[in-house]
Amino acid sequence: MKKNLFAVWLAVNWVSYMFCQEKSELVQQRIEFVAEQRQSDLMDFSYLTDVLNYYLEHPVNLNAVEEQELHAMLLLSDLQINALILHRKMFGKFIAIFELQSIAYWDQETIDRLLPFVRIDDKLDQLHLSLKEALRQGNYEATLRFQTIPQQKKGYTQVNDSMLTSSNAYYRGNKDHYYTRLRYMYRTNLSVGITAEKDPGEAFFRGAQKNGFDFYSAHAFFKGGKYLKSMAFGDYQVQCGQGLNFWTGYAFNKSADVMAIKKTAQSIRPYAAVDESRFLRGFAAEFGFGPWTMITFVSHKRVDAGIEKDSITGFDTYATGTEISGLHRTTDEIARRHALKETIAGSALRLRLRKLQLGAQAIYQGYDQALRKDTLPYNQFDFRGDRVLSASLDYSLVVKNAHFFGEFSLIPQTKATAQLHGVLLAVHPRCALSALYRMYQRNYTTFYTAGFSENGKSQNENGVYLSLKYQFTRALTLNAYMDVFAFPWLNYQVSAPTKGNEVLLQLNYRPNKSLEIYARFRHQLHQKNSRDLDQTVAFVEEVYQENFRIHVSFAANEHITFRSRMEWVAVKRPSNAPEQGIVLFSDVLFKPKSWPIDCTLRYTLFDTDSYDSRIYAYENNALNVFSIPAIYGQGSRGYVLIRWTFLKHCDLWMRYGISIYAHRKSIGTGPEEILGAKKSDLTLQLRIQF
Repeated sequence: MKKNLFAVWLAVNWVSYMFCQEKSELVQQRIEFVAEQRQSDLMDFSYLTDVLNYYLEHPVNLNAVEEQELHAMLLLSDLQINALILHRKMFGKFIAIFELQSIAYWDQETIDRLLPFVRIDDKLDQLHLSLKEALRQGNYEATLRFQTIPQQKKGYTQVNDSMLTSSNAYYRGNKDHYYTRLRYMYRTNLSVGITAEKDPGEAFFRGAQKNGFDFYSAHAFFKGGKYLKSMAFGDYQVQCGQGLNFWTGYAFNKSADVMAIKKTAQSIRPYAAVDESRFLRGFAAEFGFGPWTMITFVSHKRVDAGIEKDSITGFDTYATGTEISGLHRTTDEIARRHALKETIAGSALRLRLRKLQLGAQAIYQGYDQALRKDTLPYNQFDFRGDRVLSASLDYSLVVKNAHFFGEFSLIPQTKATAQLHGVLLAVHPRCALSALYRMYQRNYTTFYTAGFSENGKSQNENGVYLSLKYQFTRALTLNAYMDVFAFPWLNYQVSAPTKGNEVLLQLNYRPNKSLEIYARFRHQLHQKNSRDLDQTVAFVEEVYQENFRIHVSFAANEHITFRSRMEWVAVKRPSNAPEQGIVLFSDVLFKPKSWPIDCTLRYTLFDTDSYDSRIYAYENNALNVFSIPAIYGQGSRGYVLIRWTFLKHCDLWMRYGISIYAHRKSIGTGPEEILGAKKSDLTLQLRIQF
């Protein structure tokens, strides 16, 4: 079947139409670039979308932009940002955009990616505006979204109230997803907004959600004062150091963008996403005096948790663990909703000099009930109790062509530590190297971390990461990394200390603005429990996975582009038969020059042996809807996305996708099971802005 898939894919490519690059599509493309390079299916890029949309309409002046603003775009590496700042100090203001080609470590691809969001101007931006002017010049936006899966899932079967209460196999609400957001923004300096969301399966204006939406979020944010640098009320996020001690929201790890291993904390930023756990609620402020800044914040909110009650008194005694899914559909999920009170307070002090930055953070986190999860071999060193205090030091130092960075974090009550140290090294205008060492002790546990890691936690991991970026010619670039890691203690469903490694090679060919081709090879080795069923004790075995991808993007003119990809995966482990899979897709993105409608089409063919040989692929969707699904099984998938711009201030997105599986009578398991071989999805979103 895989040979037939390849033949059909070639035929589709031969007859495919192409696409137009409208301004609004530029932001979608940049988001896709970041998502693909960072290879994450958990990211919420709402904040980045808002930033890029603003800079698309109000390009930043490269003669006045500060380092933090460039970091916020996630389009430049630290070496490239340092090179721009140094070039501006040595040679003065830029006169023309063409001068960007003379900056060290800036290639044509980087420049093309950044151009829509920047400008060259001798005039300084007006920094001080009255509130009346800010309200008049700001951007007002309202977004309404509806999503659903037309097929019936088992969890939505109509049952009587008694069964609904006693069983967790049925959902309390309908299958629809509702989302609304109202927001005002002036540049990146002022933001006021309200966000509300109901997930599929949650009740709406009844039951546990008598107030309508299951999740509400609101914020007010200011940035730009001389001494009061920024301030946030309501919901917000705070990021510190390299993410070992405290970092709300998600962060990137290993990626094809091999030089993007250093995290740049955005201090305080408003929260307007719908992740119901990784944010703060309360007050935060950043103060500045010369090269010194200090952040202080307090957060108090309820979080989901399992609560154990005393069998005699019926009173709550302790929490068995926190939940981060944000789903409140079944009896048990509703019982865990907002069951625990969480209080977080912290301060971060930072010294910023021209080549040196130093930071110190202290964070307190407490709960109204002690956490006492069941003690199992793999989790016996996890946090237990009702409070934890952590402290950390971080640094960033530029010495000629080397950029050193790192963080050391400590939990005093357990003496557990985590540390990370790295360097970005520009050895030649065409060659850059990076290295990173990490050591996270098995008893180092804090709740809001995002340190560079293999297993997604800043705990129980040691590792060394090495990477290379080499530009052979203006058109040909190699990205490569190797990561060797070890887990000194057990992990979930792994019965022994383990080790592994990962290697990635990616060759990019971009002879002009119209054509880009890249080939990627990734090899992974992990140790996991054997699946042999006749073993009394589970032994650890080596699991190998190899992915090979070819991706082509071609723009016939400024309005028409074509994209296509083939990715193959192979998985080998002693206790399983070897598995493999292949995914082929082609995109058609079409926008007539004189029409207010643009259209994106994708057709995908896939054939993988099981979920183990799944392949991820980014999909276009409505603004601020992010989809990187895992594709597995045998069949085909397609979607059409239409955006209609009308009345100058309104955008309507309509997306319909469908997956058709071969040799299947059902899709999914448990309450999520769908009878049949088809699964579709529908998205409708209206945005009004003025």
